[in-house]
Amino acid sequence: MDWNLNERALAVVEGLLPAAEQLRVQSHSVPGGGRLIDCGVNVSGGLGAGLALAQVCTAGLAEVSMIPGDIGGIGCPYVQVATDNPVAACLLSQYAGWQIAVEKFFGMGSGPMRAVAAREDLFEKLDYREQPSQCVGVLEADQLPDEKVFAFIAERTNLAAEQITLLVAPTASIAGNFQVVARVVETALHKLLELGFDMSRIVSGYGTAPLSPVAGDFLAGIGRTNDAILYGGRVTLWVTGDDDSLSTIGPQVPSVSSQAYGQPFLEIFEAAGRDFYQIDPHLFSPAEILFQNVETGNVQRFGNVAPDILSRSFGF
Repeated sequence: MDWNLNERALAVVEGLLPAAEQLRVQSHSVPGGGRLIDCGVNVSGGLGAGLALAQVCTAGLAEVSMIPGDIGGIGCPYVQVATDNPVAACLLSQYAGWQIAVEKFFGMGSGPMRAVAAREDLFEKLDYREQPSQCVGVLEADQLPDEKVFAFIAERTNLAAEQITLLVAPTASIAGNFQVVARVVETALHKLLELGFDMSRIVSGYGTAPLSPVAGDFLAGIGRTNDAILYGGRVTLWVTGDDDSLSTIGPQVPSVSSQAYGQPFLEIFEAAGRDFYQIDPHLFSPAEILFQNVETGNVQRFGNVAPDILSRSFGF
């Protein structure tokens, strides 16, 4: 199925631009071509900008909102994500799987532009690629990309720079913090994909995770946003097929299945020499997952949230 992810995301972008001032974001034309929307680097951004980023990342195929919650009795807002197209919204679009490094610029790329470049293994596994007339991407970065970054993306998407729209926010910003926590369902799906689960069995997805306090710097932001999902994320997946396979794979999905589990992510990251590749990849998943089998009516739950670790990480 052609999901027209970039077309959908572009419609979200065009819808937010008239409210740019209220969202505290700023749109720029880039020398050499391209459109850049700053959501938190040189502007303050905000919750609305974070919500917009999450909707762009999921190509408008997920409903993203905020709900009240608590951590150990302390009030804390939560990010809520619901989608009836979880594989398209979360894996083909939202997953931050494209590392973009051009000279001194570095950012993690997400959004449907990834489906145009299609350089990640998951696009081969899921047999998907797009060839749109325009592409849209989101960059998690603490600086704005220049024309060389647009040229880099243009070359890999086979598009002209003027056909590219990029939205940018640092992790240590209100909007960037929000859009990373909104990946709670995506982390569960990516874990299942890596475990070899048949993704066609996943019908719908829902997840919540506490909205971590905005950190004072990039490193602390990585720690808090990861902890929000690793120790506070709860995901429900509606699936088809047999129950026995869910019983087998279920214990491997939540973050507690990793030997690295048990400390705030920043401590784990420091112990790994600040090298993501030295961290057990099984750690990157929500704290709790619940499978609802729509064919058998059976429900299976795995993992638990850890409010004590969240409180340490968030500074409560």
